[in-house]
Amino acid sequence: MQQLFGVFAVHSPESCPLNNKTSKDILIQIDDKLQEIAAKHKISKVVGFYFSVLEHQWILILEAESAHEIEVFCIEVGISSYNTVKIVPLNEFGVVMKRIKGT
Repeated sequence: MQQLFGVFAVHSPESCPLNNKTSKDILIQIDDKLQEIAAKHKISKVVGFYFSVLEHQWILILEAESAHEIEVFCIEVGISSYNTVKIVPLNEFGVVMKRIKGT
């Protein structure tokens, strides 16, 4: 069953792709192979991929089968090579409200 997950990746200013050639090269490779490796790890959809440039944080919203597959995906695609990664299950607002209201 596919679920929504938030992937929060944070790096230091020194390892930022804007400031570090190695990190820049890795980010370019991530862009090139993101979809292929996502499918391999049962990630059905990259809902969004956002950057908070001055906070040195990436936020990905993924539809996937499990956090374990996302973990392996982050390693294989290179996200974890210079980021600390946190994977969080997400629920849509409407789903949570139904639970709260008991409907």
